Amino acid sequence: MLNLETITEAIRAALEAKHRAREAALNDSRTLARACANGIRAMHRQQWAEADRLLSEARTIFDGLRESLQPHPDLYHAGYTQDAAKEFVEARLTYALIRGGDLPTLEALRAEPATYLNGLCEAASELRRYVLDRLRENDYEQAEALLTKMDQVYDVIVTVDYPDAVSGGLRHRTDAFRAVLERTRGDVTLSVRQQRLIDALAKAETREEKA
Repeated sequence: MLNLETITEAIRAALEAKHRAREAALNDSRTLARACANGIRAMHRQQWAEADRLLSEARTIFDGLRESLQPHPDLYHAGYTQDAAKEFVEARLTYALIRGGDLPTLEALRAEPATYLNGLCEAASELRRYVLDRLRENDYEQAEALLTKMDQVYDVIVTVDYPDAVSGGLRHRTDAFRAVLERTRGDVTLSVRQQRLIDALAKAETREEKA
């Protein structure tokens, strides 16, 4: 029993280090989620320079979070950390979906597979707001293009069928995304039909005036 105090002190030191890492990770996770939310808000406002700045800030925070938790993989895979990572993936993928081009890969974002897929699902759902904004601006071409991207994401996501313990609750998000997709499809279809009717009536009035 003479070495009990030495053993206890070593354990206490290890737990103290984990506690400090956890507190720092909680703070970084909140900061990361806030930067990502503000970045998506800037995208919807088409403030692209601000969105770029915030996504760059989020990248730095996320990389720092991953590095600081390397000695504590259990903390990195904790719910709050992966939730923040999902927000990061969502922001980066939302940007790519709106602006066009290839999506950042799993390796480029350095995210876990389940986190990436859940972030992709959330990003595609986020497009609904952007589609509605484009409809209000009578930009039907981009609205339909974004709806097509939502369809493409759903067609892929729906084929990933694993238990929640493996997929991080992807099935529930997929179901929610399907409802968002169908509402968005209905809004786009109605708006396009209304615009076509307006155009047809305008042409008919023009012909009558010329007659």
